[in-house]
Amino acid sequence: MPGKNIRPLGGKPLIVWSIEHALSVSRIDRVIVSTDSEDIAKVAELHGAVVPFMRPAELAGDLSPEWFAWRHALNYLKISEGALPEAMVSIPATAPLRNPIDIDNCLDEYEKGEVDVVITVTEAHRSPYFNMVKTNSDGTVGLVIPPTSTISRRQDSPTVYDMATVAYVVRPEFVFTSESIFQGRVRAVQVPLQRAIDIDTLHDFQIAEYLLSHANQY
Repeated sequence: MPGKNIRPLGGKPLIVWSIEHALSVSRIDRVIVSTDSEDIAKVAELHGAVVPFMRPAELAGDLSPEWFAWRHALNYLKISEGALPEAMVSIPATAPLRNPIDIDNCLDEYEKGEVDVVITVTEAHRSPYFNMVKTNSDGTVGLVIPPTSTISRRQDSPTVYDMATVAYVVRPEFVFTSESIFQGRVRAVQVPLQRAIDIDTLHDFQIAEYLLSHANQY
């Protein structure tokens, strides 16, 4: 979806939802938007965020790892200010239906200590032990994780979760010493499914519009 981050949703550009969520969390000192788009930068600054640098094009493609964008932003702060923040909170523009309390809950979990990253998750509706399959080398399919005993109902399989993009809280030093989230100590905060939609396609956008218009029913 070209221009997705500034496409109007519920009367405001998509990215503005995330900026407003961040600004409403008292423990967040400032809201920085990392982008390679002048149009996005203008919208972000108009709504209270700061854009002290432009993201390099090689870190802004559809296939560019978000991890490298985090590292680029933190490196800018380290060079320009001589220090890293106590924590970095990533609040993706593509999850506009989060509630600021979800961010606060992630910060609460991070402040317990002994953690590198806090992620958000939702209850999974499919299980690799029961109804998620992979293709075998002979062309047949089988369960992603075959259970050691027969499982006749999904409810009887081990509890699993889907990762969400509602918020991440990251120890800045960890971003420089590792290459991915699960190389470190990770904890999770569960969020309701209706607040965890991640907008990648027009279909996702339409679902978000519907959920937003019926928010009082959840």
